[in-house]
Amino acid sequence: MIYIIILVVVVALIFGPQWWARFTFRRYHKKLDRLQGTGGELARHLLDRFGMSEVKVEKTDPNADHYDPSSRVVRLSPENFDNKSLTAVAVAAHEVGHAIQHHRKEPLLAWRGRLAVFANLVQKLGAAAMVGIPIVTAISRAPSLGIALFIIGIGTMLMATIVHLITLPVEFDASFNKALPILEEGYVEAEDIPKVRRILRAAALTYLAGSMASLLNLWRWIAILRR
Repeated sequence: MIYIIILVVVVALIFGPQWWARFTFRRYHKKLDRLQGTGGELARHLLDRFGMSEVKVEKTDPNADHYDPSSRVVRLSPENFDNKSLTAVAVAAHEVGHAIQHHRKEPLLAWRGRLAVFANLVQKLGAAAMVGIPIVTAISRAPSLGIALFIIGIGTMLMATIVHLITLPVEFDASFNKALPILEEGYVEAEDIPKVRRILRAAALTYLAGSMASLLNLWRWIAILRR
């Protein structure tokens, strides 16, 4: 029974934030004619307003909204790019918030970008180390070498989790120190502000789901090696 409870808790921690975010996005995705424009139009307007006319706004894959600092592009999913909904404008403002962070050269965003590149590299090395443990141990007949590779693999794969945890303050800043004050200036009605807060919180917490998913991947490798 205790194992079932633990499993339920782990699943809730890993998938709960993602499910809740998607539920929130769908809940406020209804078209509202009282809004001044679509998510794509708002993103373009805000970028021009804050002196970032060189930053592009593009349509991307569903559920793949993000700001790309290397290409200087705000990418919005079709449902947010073309739609006049609270979800569309809130997500658009959130991604523009990242563009503002980049434009102002805020250090935490820059640090996250550098760390993400490093983490991607070491995570691949960690996966290679985990795969190589049985082979190296069998060839060398040295269990200590296998243990060393295991420690290296675990340490490097934890980098993905660290990156996501560092991402959380960046995401909350984009939502509540950038997007929300902007939207409160009259881009949405006062009655809609509590709903926008929920959407922006969901947008920030999608990265918590990524952090939990990286831990699940780490647990999967440990389970495989225990067989």
